[in-house]
Parts: sequence; C-alpha cells; structure tokens
Amino acid sequence: MQESRQEKSQIKQNISLYLANKGVSDYEYYKKSGTTRGILGQNNGISEENIARFLAYAPDVNAEWLLTGTGSMLKDKESIDIMSPIVSYDPKVGQPYYNVDFLGGFNEVFNSQTSLPDRNIIVPGFDHTSLWCNVTGHSMEPKINHGDIIALRQCTISDIQYGEMYAVVLDTIRTIKIIRRGSSKKFLRYVPINPNFDEQEFEVSRIINVFEVIGSISKFF
Repeated sequence: MQESRQEKSQIKQNISLYLANKGVSDYEYYKKSGTTRGILGQNNGISEENIARFLAYAPDVNAEWLLTGTGSMLKDKESIDIMSPIVSYDPKVGQPYYNVDFLGGFNEVFNSQTSLPDRNIIVPGFDHTSLWCNVTGHSMEPKINHGDIIALRQCTISDIQYGEMYAVVLDTIRTIKIIRRGSSKKFLRYVPINPNFDEQEFEVSRIINVFEVIGSISKFF
C-alpha cells in the first residue's frame, strides 16, 4: 500500500512566496523573526505562534491572502497605516502586556517577583516597546484616553527630551505628562494636555523610574 505523504501547508507556501518577492532568504527570515529554522521546508502545517511571528515580521502582507490565497499579496498603503494588533501567548513573540494601571498597580511589574505579563501583544510600529500596561485618568486627553493601553520604553533621566511625553515613577506618585525644563536644574515640570488639569513641578531626585511613552491604542481584547 502506498504511504500517503503530507503536503506543505498553503500558508507556508505563501510565506515562501512573500519572502521570495522581497528577496529575503529563509535564513534571514528565521534570524529576524525568531521562527524555528527549517520550518518552512517541512511538509506539515504551521502553528498559530509561527503565523503571529510572520505577521509581526511582515506588517504589509494581506492576511486574507496569507490564509486563503485570495486577493493581492500586499495591503494597499491605506491598510498598512491602520494598526492590526495581535494577541500572542508565546513569551518570545511581541511585547509583554501587564494587566495593571500605570497610575495604580504599576509597582507590581517591577517590585514583585511573581508578577507576570498577562499576554504578549504585537502592534505594527511599536517594535521598540519594552512593555504595555493600562492607563487611567483624563489629564492627557485627547491624545491618551482613559482606558487606553500605553506602550512604554524604559529610559533614563539623561534620555529625557523636553517637550516629549514620559511615564514617570516618583517616590510617592506615578504620572504621565509632557516633561519640560523646571525652575532650576533640580526640578522638572510635568505638563498635562487637558487644560482642566494643572501642571506640577517635582525634584529630579524623586524620580525612581522613567519611561518614554511610545504611544497608545484602544484596548482590543
């Protein structure tokens, strides 16, 4: 009796077509995406985690084409500009999302050895994010709204650029504001966007942690 042979999945074939179209070798793709080497050459299916890795690597690919072969390989420019967040439960794919409020329970993330990310998320354009968490409050509206999730990148006090937005952990409070020069070198001004909130000034020495706010999106899960 002739042994049946499993065929390579259509999704794998489409990934290979995309890479060939971009002039990217399988080796280069494995290295940059973190995908297990050799998987595209295997005659079997493909896991959701590896699909997520590919979509994170190739934000310009048309997901319908990838999954079904229908339509064009690439999104049009307008579609590429629209973020398509993806949830990942693989700790090696995407950036960690902590289900805590920066203004509330954020200390759990850095001060608790048992605090683990709720999941990872992949958002095109946010590749340099250190972590995601929730935001509460209205002081930065309309740019950041109550209930959004924010992308943070850890930095140092010396990295601060005046006029940019930062999430700052002080000795007694946590706040998200635009940072400006203070009344002296010992101080920084914390300026809200919402005119219904007052700006404040705190000593630089009170800063425990500082994060650049890369951006925010509405919670999608």
